Amino acid sequence: MSEVLEAIFRRRAIRAFEPIEIPQTVREQILDAARVAPSSFNVQPYRFYWVETPEMKTRAARLCMGQAPAQTAAALVVAVADIGSWQATTESQLEWMRREGFSETQISKFARKAKLAKWFFIQGWFGILGALKWAILRVVNFWKIIGTVPVARQGLFKWATKSTSLACENLMIAAEALGWNTCPMEGFDGRRLSKFLGLSPRTHEIVMVIAIGKKSARHVDQPQWRRPLEATVKIL
Repeated sequence: MSEVLEAIFRRRAIRAFEPIEIPQTVREQILDAARVAPSSFNVQPYRFYWVETPEMKTRAARLCMGQAPAQTAAALVVAVADIGSWQATTESQLEWMRREGFSETQISKFARKAKLAKWFFIQGWFGILGALKWAILRVVNFWKIIGTVPVARQGLFKWATKSTSLACENLMIAAEALGWNTCPMEGFDGRRLSKFLGLSPRTHEIVMVIAIGKKSARHVDQPQWRRPLEATVKIL
């Protein structure tokens, strides 16, 4: 079995950590693994907030319902779906293409796609444009096979959450492969934690908080149960 598969099967949600600081090089490797996860249209609609200073971590842990993993972790990573970063990300990719020597044809093609893609994100006043897009797509779907496009703000957050979750899994597997442990948590006060981090409710939504550290001797692994493969997968 490969090292990556070993890390996947070895990973557990750890409830208690040792007070061991995470080296900067390890932190960068873990976050880099999250950064290179696949995302829809390569828009990378997420942000990660690494909380490790004692004061900030204590405050963040309190907003995570005082859970033991949050209180004992060496660091907390707040994974945030970000539907407002698409324009800056697209511009950054265009700059990268110019620096890397892409042809003018390739750059122009990407720029045209980016201009069309903006209508994917724009909602208009009171969501009117989003409602109009929904109506048009419903009509077109009577005659043509089309994908499900998020047209309202709620749909955009759902879309961004999918990509954020892929990045979170990369992060946790990377940590495990490097000899560190994690615990993904959904128990947190989203409103207060968002305010604590200075997030905007219009463009940001916290997907999960991941506690990272070295497993404590106090932690006892429980037997793990998963549905059998045949109950989870249907091969057609």
